[in-house]
Amino acid sequence: MSIANPLRVAVIGAGAFGRNHLRVYRELELAGEAVQLAAVVDQNASAAAEAGAKFGIPAFSSIEECLAKIEKIDAASVCVPTVHHRGAAEQLIVSNVDVLIEKPLAPTLEDADSILLLAWKHDRIVQVGHLERFNPAVTAAKRFLNQPMFFESHRLSVFTPRSLDVDVVLDLMIHDLDIVLSLTGSPVREVRAVGLPVLSPKVDIANVRVEFESGCVANFTASRVSTERVRKLRFFQPHQYLSLDFARQDLLMIDVTAAAGMDLAKLAAMAEMLQQHGGHPSPGLSLNKVAVEPGEPLRLEISSFLNAVRNRTKPEVSGEDGRAALKLALEINQAISAHAKRAGLSL
Repeated sequence: MSIANPLRVAVIGAGAFGRNHLRVYRELELAGEAVQLAAVVDQNASAAAEAGAKFGIPAFSSIEECLAKIEKIDAASVCVPTVHHRGAAEQLIVSNVDVLIEKPLAPTLEDADSILLLAWKHDRIVQVGHLERFNPAVTAAKRFLNQPMFFESHRLSVFTPRSLDVDVVLDLMIHDLDIVLSLTGSPVREVRAVGLPVLSPKVDIANVRVEFESGCVANFTASRVSTERVRKLRFFQPHQYLSLDFARQDLLMIDVTAAAGMDLAKLAAMAEMLQQHGGHPSPGLSLNKVAVEPGEPLRLEISSFLNAVRNRTKPEVSGEDGRAALKLALEINQAISAHAKRAGLSL
């Protein structure tokens, strides 16, 4: 598709996520990509008008109005609260619009399946907004995958009123669930979990252990009531330990062949020190700070979506991928509820 005939895109939702999507589409347009930011929709008319004025585009308070008044919309980002994903996505899909749906794909598997079935019937592309999949550190780590057997994920955030329509598993942890599912490529065998509400009516902090059929084990910790912001993933595979820092977009790899007897916790602590402060590893260990090409994950995600739309190819994070992450997240929430019941806690 040429710049003279660009993809015309709309953003549904003018909240924090929607404004970022609007910004990136406009940046890509100004950079010469074959895309044109055509409209913004938000049921809050003043929010829509404000966003429309900022980006110089028509603003609407409903998808119906937008589709009726804009001559052509090829693709859209769905950035409304999760509970409205199905309604918004289905209106767009039946109008032959490809969609990028912010994570999680939907609040329930029933909603997710309805979206995917409709997309299949109308031959529409559905990509799910698991933007950490596009983090350059994750992209770099994929080159070194070799039967990973143990993952440890920490995603901690300070409390904000954002995304309180879902719990911390669907809000934060689902990023790491999606990444680990993509890296293991194995069905889930067992889930154990504990979680507690702290500052909201929903679970705000959770710790999860997932065992896969391959024998791989993953520990996940997510909190939105932390005093610091941490986004890290570490994993061990035969003869190697890899440590990813999502925020810094860096990847540290240690050859642990010579350290077979070293305690994993000590090795992880050493890698943490090296990643933060630099220095040299212990004798007998081979350390490699992998070259990572920096980039904004959201921009990479949207560019990937637009490429899938132009070429009618399966998106890098497909609707099926989004459903798999949602399924595991919901299983975790069931395990949290079961644990709370056993412990006599009220959730």
